[in-house]
Amino acid sequence: MVNPLWRRIEGINQVVLPSLIFNTKSARVVVKIQTGKGFLIQYIMTLQVQYTAQGFCFLPDRTIDQKFLKTAQEGLLAVRDETFDTGVPPSSHPGYDPGKLCKINNAHLANHALYAMLVESTLGERIAEVTGSKMVQVWASQLLIKPPGSEKAGRVGWHQDRQYWQYWQRDEGLFTAWIALDDVKEESGPMQLVPGSHCWGFLGQGDFFNSDQETLRASIEIPAGERWEEVSALLPAGGVSLHHSLTFHGSQENISNRARCSLAVHLRDEQAEPVLGNKNYYVSHLGDMQYNPVIFQG
Repeated sequence: MVNPLWRRIEGINQVVLPSLIFNTKSARVVVKIQTGKGFLIQYIMTLQVQYTAQGFCFLPDRTIDQKFLKTAQEGLLAVRDETFDTGVPPSSHPGYDPGKLCKINNAHLANHALYAMLVESTLGERIAEVTGSKMVQVWASQLLIKPPGSEKAGRVGWHQDRQYWQYWQRDEGLFTAWIALDDVKEESGPMQLVPGSHCWGFLGQGDFFNSDQETLRASIEIPAGERWEEVSALLPAGGVSLHHSLTFHGSQENISNRARCSLAVHLRDEQAEPVLGNKNYYVSHLGDMQYNPVIFQG
């Protein structure tokens, strides 16, 4: 069995050497495919096709305007240092420790600039163009700060987001926009995604909090005929990746000399409904636009 991407290209029976060239400026991906017969085929893949086939895509650079980026960068430092200009604290803040990954939940509640970046930019519109959603709503956010030199304590273990989202009825209509608030290079410990893994279904395997990536990877049961490959989300500051709730992803340590900062924004569209009667915090404020703003309405 081959990756769903290749199934979309008629006339190719065996794929030997695929390579993807991501162009976030033009919102397309160039796929170069060498077939078993030695023919080289170049295929222009739109973001919609990439998201459907690979389970993730990188949104165009213009998604987060520089004016939002600059104030959001200032906002992340304020929230890190427990200064909340909205008067509302994030739902959880462990305190900043430069020796390990810092995860601050619902930082958009605590800072006007972070909130404005979500609701006033073109983020919702760009996401809807990719997913075909009629409505896009923020239901949670995580400010992630990976300090330099944090070693294994800065890693994020391989996982599917759906593992932690059991208060939703189904997998579809749930996705994450990961916004880079600094330039993300290979040495920064970028998010890494496994193409096509969203097609494996919900496996319930992996662990966000486990830093032993090799052991964790070996414990994940890959369906027969599928393969494990990793693509790094190398993004400029303000760049955005979008991934499906079932796409496996994780990250390695930051070996650069700068912190890697990002805002992971968890979203739903009109397909996603909470489990009836579930009182989890994350589905208890869906009618409150300050907590859970709708950032696109078609």
